[in-house]
Amino acid sequence: MTAVPFLDLKAINLRDADRFQDALRRVLDSGWLILGKEVSQFEANFATYCESDHCVGVGNGLDALHLALMAWGIGPGDEVIVPSNTYIATWLAVTYTGATPVPIEPVEAMHNLDAARIEAAITPHTKAIIAVHLYGQMADMDALAAVARKHGLKLLEDAAQSHGARWNSRSAGASSDAVAYSFYPGKNLGALGDGGAITTNDSALAETIAMLRNYGSRRKYENEFVGYNSRLDELQAAFLSVKLPVLDRDNARRTEIARRYGEGLSGLVGLTLPFVPQQAAPVWHVHVVRTERRVQLQAFLQERGIGTLIHYPIPPHRQKAYAALGYGEGFSRLPKRSTAKS
Repeated sequence: MTAVPFLDLKAINLRDADRFQDALRRVLDSGWLILGKEVSQFEANFATYCESDHCVGVGNGLDALHLALMAWGIGPGDEVIVPSNTYIATWLAVTYTGATPVPIEPVEAMHNLDAARIEAAITPHTKAIIAVHLYGQMADMDALAAVARKHGLKLLEDAAQSHGARWNSRSAGASSDAVAYSFYPGKNLGALGDGGAITTNDSALAETIAMLRNYGSRRKYENEFVGYNSRLDELQAAFLSVKLPVLDRDNARRTEIARRYGEGLSGLVGLTLPFVPQQAAPVWHVHVVRTERRVQLQAFLQERGIGTLIHYPIPPHRQKAYAALGYGEGFSRLPKRSTAKS
């Protein structure tokens, strides 16, 4: 029996082994290891790929979210609307600023943030919305952008799982203020270590984030404000430059596999397949099915050597890390908050 692992990073990366070696030699020959030509070139190429004016490389996807929020001045006393159904990094970015994450339930069929539920959660303290494009499919950016504009809120996209995805033929960033990306090795565009980036059309925001990632400095030994050490590594940028040109090809392969899954699994009783609205062009970071017999299905597949994972077994609002916020199962213990918006 041939095993089918959930993810085989060794096989994925070995196909580019020679080009990675070339990239390594290029970095070594340059003698420049931090914020050099490799980072600048990748930033320019990724901005072009994302149809954005600016790209700022940072240490990881969590930092990309955190630094974008920081650059907007979001901090203690503020609230940021987040999906309840996401990886905890989305929430942690809000917590790092001192602000409070306010969870909203998803559109069940699409797994992404439900724009129709947001307005009821907006208060005078609400400053931003983070839309996560979960599993490789973009959220309804038209609806989310309309809510953000109506209430004067910043709109940040968490595109850690959706490099290359589109909504109404537009890339991430077309309807928002900024987009945060992760280049964690398992992502569609994955480095050989940690990495992240922010794309935006806002020149001032890009400049501020570029300083925040580098100790609050635009010139060496001159620090304009308290910053961080979160810089995309030269070597990881060089590796990403190897993989970026084939990202669309890899995404097309994922789409073909998803099509075959859809054809082969359609009609099975008790199994809900991914729903893709007409406006969406997902890149299938993962292919998520839902069933009330999850344990049995996972065991059945494991016996046949087919790897699966649960995304995610414990949502952020039920994690011990956020117990102090008082969110119960199904938000049965929502903290008392004002619902008036000035």
